[in-house]
Amino acid sequence: SKITPPTINSREDLINAIRLSGIVGLGGAGFPTYVKFGGDKPLDIEELIVNGAECEPYITSDSVTMTESAEDISYALDMLTKYLNINKVIIGIEKNKPDAIRSMEKVAETREKVSVKVLPSMYPQGGEKVIVYHTTGKKIPNGGLPINVGCVVSNSSTVAAIGKYLKTGMPLVERCITVDGGAVKEPKNVIAPIGTSLNDVFEFCGGFKQEVGKVLYGGPMMGIAVPDTSVPVLKNTNAVIALTEKEAKLPEPTPCIKCGACVNHCPFGINPAAIAKAYKNDDIEGMEKAGATLCMECGCCSFICPTNRPLVQTNKLAKLAIRNAKVKEAK
Repeated sequence: SKITPPTINSREDLINAIRLSGIVGLGGAGFPTYVKFGGDKPLDIEELIVNGAECEPYITSDSVTMTESAEDISYALDMLTKYLNINKVIIGIEKNKPDAIRSMEKVAETREKVSVKVLPSMYPQGGEKVIVYHTTGKKIPNGGLPINVGCVVSNSSTVAAIGKYLKTGMPLVERCITVDGGAVKEPKNVIAPIGTSLNDVFEFCGGFKQEVGKVLYGGPMMGIAVPDTSVPVLKNTNAVIALTEKEAKLPEPTPCIKCGACVNHCPFGINPAAIAKAYKNDDIEGMEKAGATLCMECGCCSFICPTNRPLVQTNKLAKLAIRNAKVKEAK
């Protein structure tokens, strides 16, 4: 059938169009976008936060999208504010992205509801709770979602994809990804069809100049290692990083010295060392009390630990143990 732009005359039309587009959170989460905007249930959205922080090392696909797809973003914002009754749009961008800031400021100039918030360049600035606080001053409650404080957070590439679909009718069939890492011969941002083998992506970037030690979906802090390069580009693949053997080698951990660096650097102030101790003792209550379920898996604790302990990995295992215990209890 012929590709045609959807006809939008109501909130229901817009939500259905976003659903049919196949668009999900393109920053990595992969959550269906039409559900985030309320699905069949209208939401009272005070602020739409367009997440352009992109704080992970290596990744620049969102920055490129904000610079080169400003028209798509502006069209999407016009439609979203009109039909979802959004009072305010705040585009949050780290200050080390001047081209993206200038591009989005031009979008905001002619739109009363839209503003750009230049954020400090710090990790993990792009975390939902972090960017909501730094753009609005609102604190999302423990276990809560941005909508609990009247906010919806949408990645800048996601917003651009919405605008492109509404203008053209072409669903999400391709996306911009960053290809980088010490092993990549020609690091660059590319437009890749969804489903493209990573082999083909790396070949397009000149192949490898060194032996590959590890390949990641996403960045080095929150990315996920892939088993081999035959895996495809997914909807939520914002980057593929090929690390050399030297870059990929993890240091040997030594005993905890109880310095408290992991607690001091955690965005949510949880205690990864206490979680690790409770996990070792199979203490479900202790893991919950130490804040395991609040962990956003940003990796700050592991990165800052002077004894190189795998704290974020243990946090993930603790969350899984808590989840399994609750399922078992429910049964």
